[in-house]
Parts: sequence; structure tokens; C-alpha cells
Amino acid sequence: MDKIRVLLVEDEPTLAMIIKDTLDSEEFEVILAANGEEGLSRYKETKPDIIVTDIMMPKIDGFTMIRHIRKTDQQIPVLFLSARSAANDVVEGFELGGNDYLKKPFGMAELIIRIKALLNKISVRKEESSHFTLGQYTFDSITQTLQYCGEKQLLSNRESEILKRLCENKDHVLPMKDVLLELWGDDSFFNARSLHVFITKLRHKLSKDGSIKILNVRGIGYKLIID
Repeated sequence: MDKIRVLLVEDEPTLAMIIKDTLDSEEFEVILAANGEEGLSRYKETKPDIIVTDIMMPKIDGFTMIRHIRKTDQQIPVLFLSARSAANDVVEGFELGGNDYLKKPFGMAELIIRIKALLNKISVRKEESSHFTLGQYTFDSITQTLQYCGEKQLLSNRESEILKRLCENKDHVLPMKDVLLELWGDDSFFNARSLHVFITKLRHKLSKDGSIKILNVRGIGYKLIID
């Protein structure tokens, strides 16, 4: 069985080697990069299965590196590692196409669980329906694109995951708690605020068709309806 190829982009040598040694002892093959510039090069050379990256790095930071990668690859799962946990940093990471965010310091067991969970989600998603018609819009959750009259918008990974759940539950309430537990890992007030930010962004991106509405069912969740 082929090992899972992990591109680890981390500028702290000691932490990078601890993570590499731990993952190498499991079913992973770790490719190391010391900064975002090197990470881009290793990504193009090795075509990894998942990217685990720090944010604050020399030359090119983690956010900029992923922004470049997402221009051509919407599928590879991305896990950000960072000591930064401000709301804006977390939201920006998800908007750029990050799939998960792990705050330093963290345990190796948790890192392995997060990596496996992301890979499993990607595998399951490929087997599910991915094309949806929303009024005059078409949405492809695999390519994470929203199309209106021939014009395409690229959604972030988090926007795509939320819109996909809304489409699957059209005309029914999508419980906020379920979304938070599936995509954020917990249903804290902080994460609920972050979810509302993404809902607002989706409303704006769907605003060219007035028949599409994402209703806020206070205290319960959201409902996608098309008049």
C-alpha cells in the first residue's frame, strides 16, 4: 500500500523534524520545506496528498503559498499550523482554501487525527453529487466554482462546503450546530460568528439572482430557498 505523501512546510527545524519523525513512523511519507517559496517548489515536484503548513515564514508566508496553489489545485487538503488564533487569521485561512486550522502547541496524536480526517472527507466528497442548479446559477462543489451566465466565481473551500450543505438541504433548515461540528470541530460562539461571516459572503455571491435566498432561522440554522 502506498504511503500518504505529506508536504510539511515549517520554518522551525526542531518542530519540523519532530513532526516528520512522528509521521514517518505511521503510514506517511513526509516531504519537508522550510518556507513558502520552497513549499511551492516541493509541491510542484512531488504532488503530495495533503499540505500541512505554518503561516508565519520567511520569503513566502503560508497564506500566500496556498493562494498560489489554489489557483490551479482546488482539491488538495490544507491544514494550517499557527500560534496565531485571532478571528481574522482563522477566517482568512479558510477563505484562502484551508480545510483545517491547528493552533500551536499541539499534540502529535491530534495532528495525525486531523490529517486522516481531512483525507477521509476528500475521499467521501468525490463519491457524492457535486453539481447543483440554483436558479440561474450552477455550482460545482468539486471545482468549487459558481457560474452565472457564463461568468465563473471561485469559492473558498469553506464557502464551497457550506453552500454544498445548503444545496443538499434546500427548502429545509440546515442546523447551524451540525455545520459547526462538521467543519469547525466545535459549536462555540466564536465559530458561530465565523460561520455567519461565510453565509454573508455567499449571499453576496448569489445576489445576481433575486429568487435565491439564504434565510437565517434564528437560533437554529439557515435555509436555502429559491422562489
